[in-house]
Amino acid sequence: MQKIDLVDRDLFNPGHAACPGCQESLALRAILNTIGPDAAAVFPPSCGAVICGPHPYSSLQIPVFQTSLESAAAAASGLRRALNQRGKHDTTVVCFAGDGGTYDIGFQALSSAVERNENILYVCFDNEGYMNTGAQKSSSTPLHASTASTPGGKPSKKKDIIGILAAHGIPYVATAATGHMNDLIAKVEKSLTIEGTRFLAVLVPCLDGWGLPDDSGVSVSRLAVDSGMWPLYEVEQGHRYTLNHDNKTRPVADYLSLQKRYRHLDETQLAEVQAAVDQDWAQLRRRAAESTEARASG
Repeated sequence: MQKIDLVDRDLFNPGHAACPGCQESLALRAILNTIGPDAAAVFPPSCGAVICGPHPYSSLQIPVFQTSLESAAAAASGLRRALNQRGKHDTTVVCFAGDGGTYDIGFQALSSAVERNENILYVCFDNEGYMNTGAQKSSSTPLHASTASTPGGKPSKKKDIIGILAAHGIPYVATAATGHMNDLIAKVEKSLTIEGTRFLAVLVPCLDGWGLPDDSGVSVSRLAVDSGMWPLYEVEQGHRYTLNHDNKTRPVADYLSLQKRYRHLDETQLAEVQAAVDQDWAQLRRRAAESTEARASG
């Protein structure tokens, strides 16, 4: 057991519209309290926007700008520049988006912001589908997961958003999960010391969309990490890889068997998922080892 070292600054109000046991609200609370009150947030349409509440109401104690689904990173870029003009260079601009607004519909604006190296923190709450519109698949949905639009299982792998953004030469990109809260907090703290575009993908299991009990979000998040389905790592300047949890101790079956979206899997499909995870894990470990060697050699 690890003690979570987090001081609650009362930046996330009670009475919000999140589902019982919502992992996104848990992550949102931790991130807000780590950033502190000198911040402004951008929300595209997403579960986060629903949790935050309709304008002019808000469950957040910082300024909130709700924008269109495709323009979150562009809006955050404009907000950053407007604050700079007012001399508020130290105010953190943070964009909270879902995987649909990041991997898919908002990717053009995100790629452009990264290419310009806008000084923003972009947080993707990844629940692996369009959950607040009926649990349709996104390009973040994993291989063979059943969704409302792929009831027989998604035939393609999850998009490698971390690798894509790393290829832009982004200063800092990392993964995190609600089951490893101290790691999440440490990565937010690190991102606040870096100038330029920072991207954090946070796994937030959707209890309703994944078919999970209300009290299982944290334990399922830990299983995602332990099985290698969601490795915890960082990439700095596009090439320096660091593995933060260097143990893949559980088979993917332990993780998938808890979720209704995988109950249709046969042994062949399960083996395909395991093989894909093993391949990606081996590649990630190679990159991390190469980065360590390069740092050691100077």
